Amino acid sequence: MFDVIGIQSHMHGGYWGAKKAWDVCEKYAKFNVPLNFTETTVVSGPKSNKGWNTTTDGEKSQARDAAQFYTVLFSHPAVEAITWWDFTDQGAWQGAPAGFLRKDMTPKPMYHTLKGLIKGKWWTTTEVKTAKGGAAGFRGFYGQYKVSVRSKGQMLSGTFEFDKNTKGKVRVQLR
Repeated sequence: MFDVIGIQSHMHGGYWGAKKAWDVCEKYAKFNVPLNFTETTVVSGPKSNKGWNTTTDGEKSQARDAAQFYTVLFSHPAVEAITWWDFTDQGAWQGAPAGFLRKDMTPKPMYHTLKGLIKGKWWTTTEVKTAKGGAAGFRGFYGQYKVSVRSKGQMLSGTFEFDKNTKGKVRVQLR
């Protein structure tokens, strides 16, 4: 038996599209173990007889396609992890312009687009007021949370984890 399924998703020959990405998730989700996309690549330019080159249009496509791909994976309940294969175009696999950064280490549009999703749209930040007894509720994404509470002029904080296995109420020890 196995604990996880690793899926390579190098797309040097062209972006899969949302339907194929979802279909791949569905195909392997039936094994009831987490899916880890271990090698994800979307390129930002065409390959020629001189090699790969990033282009302005290619970078725009890469940002759009990577955002769509991440959105599909983030929304699929079986997906547990996504690993982008090359952080920078410097020394990238097959010399492809597949990184978040260009060879000169400046960020591509994909860097800003994915950061906006991961650390923005998919990042839960909220303020709530507690009810009698100190209870509070919110809707949020899976992950680790830090709670800060001001009580009688004193700031208290605690942490908790919210994941697929969290059921019912969570108690947080404030210090």
